[in-house]
Amino acid sequence: MGGGKKMNHELTALYFMWKRELIRFYRSKSRVVGSLAMPFFFMAILGTSMNGAGNLPAGDGNYLEFILPGILSMVLLFGSVFTGVIVIMDRQFGFLKETLVAPVSRTCIVLGKSLGGATTAVLQGLMMMGLALLLGATIDFASLPTVIVLMALISMSFVSLGIAIGSVLDDMHGFQLIMNFLVMPMFFLSGALFPLSSAPEIVRIISYFDPLTYAVEAMRFFLLGHSTMPIFLSLGVLVAFFGATTLLSTYLFNRIES
Repeated sequence: MGGGKKMNHELTALYFMWKRELIRFYRSKSRVVGSLAMPFFFMAILGTSMNGAGNLPAGDGNYLEFILPGILSMVLLFGSVFTGVIVIMDRQFGFLKETLVAPVSRTCIVLGKSLGGATTAVLQGLMMMGLALLLGATIDFASLPTVIVLMALISMSFVSLGIAIGSVLDDMHGFQLIMNFLVMPMFFLSGALFPLSSAPEIVRIISYFDPLTYAVEAMRFFLLGHSTMPIFLSLGVLVAFFGATTLLSTYLFNRIES
């Protein structure tokens, strides 16, 4: 009886942590616009002006559709890692302390934040897909459910990474440094904007250690029907990365002093 009551408390806490992230996302109009501005710039300027570019793996010369999976991965990456900023803000404004003393496990709190952050990131990804359609991209809607599941996996992985980073930092400036020296190189080395087959060998080698590379390749497989890496390899790496970041974020979040 007591176990069932505790489980209900855990699920209730998870739901409200998830709901809080959605409410924060809905009220932060500037955050939504800001998170989509740079990806849209890449699509609108590069995607449309470089249509017909050669040396693309599919040989169709449609650069807009080639970079779309990379742009979606960029939106998911930036929107997900931003959750780390929320952890720091909650700590500075005292909300995190109130959350930590609640009679629920911290693992439940992490999962609630992860689900909420992933949901908002997927919503941003769907918005970007709508903008891509307006620019002339072709999307196979039959694969949309699979793409949404994939976006959720990618988002939860990087949300957990953001929570892990936010759990060990005390100020926003440190997080901005992480964004500049980790997230941006991760994006540019993933092959999101160019075929890795035409990149220098050293770039290709480094890209194999970049988890976003496998996210981009998996997105390309389901959106375009082809990728330069086997889909099972991409999915396997993403699942392993999700497991590792979830364990890391839970461990570091549990070490925060209440």
